[in-house]
Amino acid sequence: MSFLDRIAECNNWQPAGFRPFLVAATEVGQVGDAFADRLADFPDVFRVDADAVRLHEELGDFRSRTAAVDAVLRQLADEGLIRGWRDEAYPIATAWGAEALLQMERAAVPFFGASSYGVHLNGFVRDGERILMWIGRRARDKHTYPGMLDNTVAGGQPIGLSLRDNLAKEAAEEAAIPRALADRAVAVGAISYRHQTAEGYKPDVQFCYDLELPRDFVPHNTDGEIESFHLWPIEQVAEIVAETRDFKFNCNLVVIDFLVRHGILDPSRPDYLAIVRGLHR
Repeated sequence: MSFLDRIAECNNWQPAGFRPFLVAATEVGQVGDAFADRLADFPDVFRVDADAVRLHEELGDFRSRTAAVDAVLRQLADEGLIRGWRDEAYPIATAWGAEALLQMERAAVPFFGASSYGVHLNGFVRDGERILMWIGRRARDKHTYPGMLDNTVAGGQPIGLSLRDNLAKEAAEEAAIPRALADRAVAVGAISYRHQTAEGYKPDVQFCYDLELPRDFVPHNTDGEIESFHLWPIEQVAEIVAETRDFKFNCNLVVIDFLVRHGILDPSRPDYLAIVRGLHR
């Protein structure tokens, strides 16, 4: 296995079997055929044909679209089709920074193949010339990716919250990092991918941050989502990413991006440019 294997696993979307999801005549996602057939049972909300799934044109503003779609999603959740409801709303828009056309329950977004966003923080420590990274292990009872390794801090980007405020919130909840320390995190870019799951399509973007932590700081979880933290040499973290599937799929890309930016992956590698290109899809 290799870093390119991890990148390929994040970019496994197969467009066959999906059709565009349009809101106000603008594509904002991709819906799998089976889910499209289910949405056809709600003709007052969705117009479904062989070419596309369209939100009903009479739903002409943010509030009416959000309310109508939410009612459908709650019914599908009650039926067990949409699982892991979080009461966390994501914006549905044509691009990052564009005005949201509606908001949607986080657990439902992959069914519609709309882009979602998140913040991921690499917490690391320097020991002379060595770099060590704090790695979390997700709680065994989490609905998604239980027991897998994770970045120091990571969380989805809800509607109505700035990236910086969201990062601070997640840092406090997941790793007990105080706001003053979290505010020292440096925005270093973003990774993106096109991932397919049993629920649907995830054309997602994760904004990446680096935070050099004091050597005496030990993160601990406060919201029950992380089982434990481990401080490992960056070479060990790199080996785990390259040789195993122990990390949650997208966290691999965040680590690989760190390895590239900190010169741990050497440009003389034959696969170097393929790795760099693969982090942005």
